[in-house]
Amino acid sequence: MSTYAIGDIQGCCEPLKRLLDLVKFDPARDQVWLVGDLVNRGPQSLETLRFIIDLGDAAISILGNHDLHLLVAASGHTKQYPGDTLRSILEAPDREVLLHWLRQQKLMHADSTLGYVMVHAGLLPQWTIEKALTLAAEVETVMRGASHDDFLRPLYGNKPSAWKEDLKGDDRLRVIVNAMTRMRLCTADGSMEFSHKLGPVDMPQGYMPWYEVPGRASVGTPVIFGHWASLGLMLRPDVIGLDSGCVWGRELTAMRLEDRRVFQCACK
Repeated sequence: MSTYAIGDIQGCCEPLKRLLDLVKFDPARDQVWLVGDLVNRGPQSLETLRFIIDLGDAAISILGNHDLHLLVAASGHTKQYPGDTLRSILEAPDREVLLHWLRQQKLMHADSTLGYVMVHAGLLPQWTIEKALTLAAEVETVMRGASHDDFLRPLYGNKPSAWKEDLKGDDRLRVIVNAMTRMRLCTADGSMEFSHKLGPVDMPQGYMPWYEVPGRASVGTPVIFGHWASLGLMLRPDVIGLDSGCVWGRELTAMRLEDRRVFQCACK
């Protein structure tokens, strides 16, 4: 059995299939971890969701900001933006099945045997792995429940920009979601910044990549993440960035977790 972690797909189903063929992926034997942003901006969002669902237990998916955008748009709480490619899902005859499946997916995944955790964007510096998993579970419980619309309606927003233990309600859930699906930069005390989308250059004063914060509480367990296409493939002992910009015409990347071997296929 082999386990492969794959970066942001964003509706690029054909490269995903080619990459799985390249590694000779066998859903009866192997497992694939998908780092979120399964849909949007690429040309095959509907096909991508259907394909991943058909993989069953062979695929472990977490949610990215584009996946949550689909859920918010489908609930009527935001408009579609120029460049969105979600219409095929929203008009599909199996729309409700697809959206229900998406709401059941995790915000964060951990495997103690393999020794990795996976989150779409990042973890705030004061969160241990155990704390982050607990917070992710809070969001997952609400999102999977009957009150999921009440969660999605106020989800968008940049405030509060930092975590506090006494946060409650919508503010608490929004900070958790923003950190795990949108964050690239934060300050040493965990205040997040969302406008910077370049690589780790020309950053606003006082901000740094979340994984560079001194004393980060999640150090010790390698964190697999995506979301940061301009960062590109990054392989470090403590963090693995797998968004290599497939939807921007670069590559889709897989890393085999057992030996960290990297596989890539070109994307149109």
